[in-house]
Amino acid sequence: MTTTHFLADTAVLTGRSLKHITRSIDTIITTAVIPIAFMLLFVFVFGGAIKHGSGSYVSYLLPGILLITVASGISYTAYRLFQDMQSGIFERFQSMPIARSSVLWAHVLTSLIANLVSVVVVVLVAVLIGFRSSAGILAWLAIAGIVIVFTLALTWLAVIPGLTAKTVDGASGFSYPLIFLPFISSAFVPTATMPGPIRAFAEYQPVTSIVNTIRDLFTQQPVSGDIWVALAWCIGILLVGYIAAMAVYRRKIA
Repeated sequence: MTTTHFLADTAVLTGRSLKHITRSIDTIITTAVIPIAFMLLFVFVFGGAIKHGSGSYVSYLLPGILLITVASGISYTAYRLFQDMQSGIFERFQSMPIARSSVLWAHVLTSLIANLVSVVVVVLVAVLIGFRSSAGILAWLAIAGIVIVFTLALTWLAVIPGLTAKTVDGASGFSYPLIFLPFISSAFVPTATMPGPIRAFAEYQPVTSIVNTIRDLFTQQPVSGDIWVALAWCIGILLVGYIAAMAVYRRKIA
């Protein structure tokens, strides 16, 4: 199977998955509206009571909201894979002269595209309610790169329950802990305000380093060692998720 053949198959199957998303209004609501609702709630209801340092609270909050947006969106990767498994379309794909791995890559790329669109929508809403950034082009590219790697990492994890779950709830439910993980991090309040054990967990879990890095890039602050920790977490999760997902997929289609 040539690389050109693989890319062509992946492109066709990605187009198929994207069409399914555009026809599903609940996908759009979940991946964009819910994170925006979180942002509005914290900015306009809780923001005045939260001590976060200098600057506007929406600027402090936005990095965490972006990660919640991605975590909300990747649940649909698992859901769509589960639906394809149940419908028998995987068996039909196996009988066709297409690259087998292109089926998974199509779902992953669909997740990446859909989540990036949702992230852009969330950023635009944040601008409307007061978010401002002095970041230059390179800083924005760095932020985009981190979000892309983070999205790919979570998406490959989502592939696993999508292939192995017994029910729809089991396929998409795994994302709920990921959605709430930013709440126990530096995303909403400084970790210094948390009690001991919770603070220790918050400071060493992956979301905090990713949020801190994006926040520093938004404000053009010197990026600390958090960026290397953030990249290590993202790339490590991506590699583990990819290897595990491919192993599960091979067993499923064997």
